[in-house]
Amino acid sequence: MLMISLFETEKGAQHRHAHSLLRQCLRPIGIDYREELLARGEHGKPYLPDLPEVHFSLSHAKGIAACLVEDRECGIDCEGPRPLRPGVVKRAFSEAEQELVGSAEDRDLMFLRLWTLKEAYVKAIGTGLAFPLKEAEFSISPQGEISGPEGFSYRQYLLRGGFVVSLAVSQEPGGKFKKYSKNR
Repeated sequence: MLMISLFETEKGAQHRHAHSLLRQCLRPIGIDYREELLARGEHGKPYLPDLPEVHFSLSHAKGIAACLVEDRECGIDCEGPRPLRPGVVKRAFSEAEQELVGSAEDRDLMFLRLWTLKEAYVKAIGTGLAFPLKEAEFSISPQGEISGPEGFSYRQYLLRGGFVVSLAVSQEPGGKFKKYSKNR
């Protein structure tokens, strides 16, 4: 299940808003989510230790929050419009990605598209930014087809106002969600 919310709020409320989306995503499968139920992996990835078959990812930025819940490893990242950051491109993008950004009609947008794909991928694999980002190489065809590291499916949404949301979902089969008791 995917939920994306565009909103105007103060900076501190973005985190709460993302967790509200998670609560809404888990409710249909019978999980009464509270932040106290979370644990964190070695690199800080949140998970529900009592529900190992439920995978989720959260993201938020100024004006946007997003939540993805799957029955397999997944990652989501969202960003609002912002200018290209040359230092980040040089440090985190492969030569092919740098060329893609440099030749794009809208270089700021291509930067955000590639950056959010990288973030979604490293969230899905659970390493976060500890992963050498140049090794997570992505390409986006002129028709919008995305290719990236094997074993994952990728999807991207370009929203009004210049917002970009990217998803990475493992291709490894997961179990179907089962209904959980409401008292978890």
